[in-house]
Amino acid sequence: MNRKTILVVLSLVSALVGSAQPPDVINAYINTYRNLAVEEMKRTGVPASITLAQGIHETEAGRSELVRKSNNHFGIKCKSEWTGGKVYHDDDAAGECFRSYNDPAISYRDHSDFLRSGARYAFLFKLDPTDYQGWAHGLKKAGYATNIRYPQILIKLIETYNLQQYTLIAMGKLPPLPDAPVLATVDVQKAGPIAAAPVNYPDGVFAINDTRVCFVRGGSSLLAVAENNNLSLARLLEFNDMTPDEGDILMEDQLIYLQRKRKTGANLFHHVQAEETMYDIAQAEGIRYESALELNHLRPGEEPAMGEKIYLKEKNTNKPQLLSSTVAQARYEAPVTAANGNAYTTHTVQVRETLFSIAKKYNVSEQQLRDWNRLSGTHLRQGQQLIIYTN
Repeated sequence: MNRKTILVVLSLVSALVGSAQPPDVINAYINTYRNLAVEEMKRTGVPASITLAQGIHETEAGRSELVRKSNNHFGIKCKSEWTGGKVYHDDDAAGECFRSYNDPAISYRDHSDFLRSGARYAFLFKLDPTDYQGWAHGLKKAGYATNIRYPQILIKLIETYNLQQYTLIAMGKLPPLPDAPVLATVDVQKAGPIAAAPVNYPDGVFAINDTRVCFVRGGSSLLAVAENNNLSLARLLEFNDMTPDEGDILMEDQLIYLQRKRKTGANLFHHVQAEETMYDIAQAEGIRYESALELNHLRPGEEPAMGEKIYLKEKNTNKPQLLSSTVAQARYEAPVTAANGNAYTTHTVQVRETLFSIAKKYNVSEQQLRDWNRLSGTHLRQGQQLIIYTN
């Protein structure tokens, strides 16, 4: 069974700040709303980096169903005090009430006011506005989101797309950026969903969906994991939908469950991210693989297309659209042409890959890779995205 790593990465990375950037939808979102974020920080003190990161995540870079029908960029629910427009949308529960706005600028303003006037968020405004990590963890602590990975998602977006510069611009520590040129036409309504940010799981044993689990690095012995947790190897494999012929050594970083997973998930749905398989989803949500298949009318080996909604509690009324390997190959590996006429592709750094090995694979020099990606040295991290020009 194919078990891709659960640490999926952002689909593209920003190239040169204030210079030519790849025409991806995240940069399109940033260029559209960065001035709003800066102005709101000047007005209320909410860091522009945090505002943009939340907007990117909550709206799938402007493409989510909720933002398309409500202009709600921050997933703010109605609550009892809300008297404005409303829409109903499936989130933590079915048919929840969300605020609706006539214009994205009103959503940005309401988000700032929501944080500034909320007693539970008051402690955040005592932090240094450049402390985006403190803000990210503080938002989770205050209950803004239920996702245990919420702080890591925001921090990764801020660091990958250099969103901190907009906080510094709002504080007068950097000059304003010129309006970004349009490098390519991007239809953000039709583009596929944004891939999730890397997940930082806790050390040791923790729980997902009320099931004991630990995060195990690739290259580890499954027998050792089993013995350290007073389990037989056979039971450990069974709990993780694995078979003995897959061997004792774990090939990739992965969640390993220490008791049988549940037949249903803690969440209602899971939206399929780039390169996710049904096995990945079952592991990430703490649900049995066969149960996830049954709830969604899938057979072993059938994989849903990116962006499809996978039901985790109730049976799906329809079978999700399946991933076409031909389409997937074209979507993720075909070179893209930038406005300057140069074609480029992206490469995701794998375990044990080096700058030298990647340069050799694409028949380019290490110095070219450093220049194209603004690398100061040769160090790479697993999951990092590199831009490689092909002409």
